[in-house]
Amino acid sequence: MPGDAGAPHAEVRLLHNGVLLAADRYLLVGQEANRKIVLSDPGIDDSRNDLLWSPERPTLLDAELRLYCDDVLVDSVRSYTALRSVAINRDRFMLNGRPYPLRLVLDQGYWPGTLMTAPSDDALRRDVELAKAMGFNGVRKHQKVEDPRYLYWADKLGLLVWGEMPSAYAFSARSMTRLIKEWTEVIERDYSHPCVIVWVPFNESWGVPNLTSTQAHRNAVEALYHLTRMLDATRPVIGNDGWEASATDILGIHDYDGDPEKLGGRYAVTDQVRTLFDQRRPGGRILTLDGFPHRGQPIVLTEFGGIAYDPNAPAGHTWGYSRAGDADAYLRLYTALLKVVNETIMFSGFCYTQFADTWQETNGLLNADRSPKVPLERISAATRNVPQQPL
Repeated sequence: MPGDAGAPHAEVRLLHNGVLLAADRYLLVGQEANRKIVLSDPGIDDSRNDLLWSPERPTLLDAELRLYCDDVLVDSVRSYTALRSVAINRDRFMLNGRPYPLRLVLDQGYWPGTLMTAPSDDALRRDVELAKAMGFNGVRKHQKVEDPRYLYWADKLGLLVWGEMPSAYAFSARSMTRLIKEWTEVIERDYSHPCVIVWVPFNESWGVPNLTSTQAHRNAVEALYHLTRMLDATRPVIGNDGWEASATDILGIHDYDGDPEKLGGRYAVTDQVRTLFDQRRPGGRILTLDGFPHRGQPIVLTEFGGIAYDPNAPAGHTWGYSRAGDADAYLRLYTALLKVVNETIMFSGFCYTQFADTWQETNGLLNADRSPKVPLERISAATRNVPQQPL
């Protein structure tokens, strides 16, 4: 270009299985550049779907970025990206423009001996593989900002991830200032991972315990919701997961009723709005705050189950929301609960508690060392609500 001598240029190349999809080169002006790259549209859904990322088909595109000055290559980097969209359409969660039922498992990401640090990269990969082997298409990372290598394996192997901010112990201007700073860094760091599909800045009113009575606590949740939406307009945001919802794109409900019939009956009400949101209170909490009625957002049972089972632990030394005495009873209760949540039309998805035992919490599907409590294929069939023969 005339007048561009000495000006830097950037080149972006996208490839799929070695086939060039796009090559774009443009002049860099200022400190940053924004560019929209349009791929050729084959016009047929099957051909489009070959390039879309999903848990069932985690297609990644190779990305090459090169920096030139006077047509001399001065720097280059190789990475990957993906084509996928997440959105809310009425009462459904949408993946790549289609309703997509969420089957999530709550994962606190603790490890025996190393606490919140994985012992190896292989261990992180194995966690992703185990979640998929148990029939889940995603995880809700709970009170932990996960290692980027875990997100890499979730991208590569195909596992949805909900990103959640660890909660402050108490509400203050100082704690909120720190939370905002760190949460902003989390979003910036993990924004480009296709596996990340939802942001959750608050959980169960932790750090903002007086939402029903203190305006400053409400302001904090609403501010974090809108800040997150500003920083990332491409993903849904849950302002406060579990109950006492205000600004939110998905209504998350935590309900640990261990009776499958009662659980199913609670969410199969005739007058859903009046009965569920005004009269029934899982966890003893109202589901929506005054001034924020349910507006038709998707409803996801984001915590339930929590069945404790550990035949090797001394009585009274372990904890769970309900308890099973042997493997057969454990699988029967898990199967019954999962049948209810899979078949409840109100739910756009669910998140079972939890992935693996964590200290005294023996309500994991896996032991703390990731060994399964019952066969993985049994857990998977129950998770997906597939009929199976008794043990």
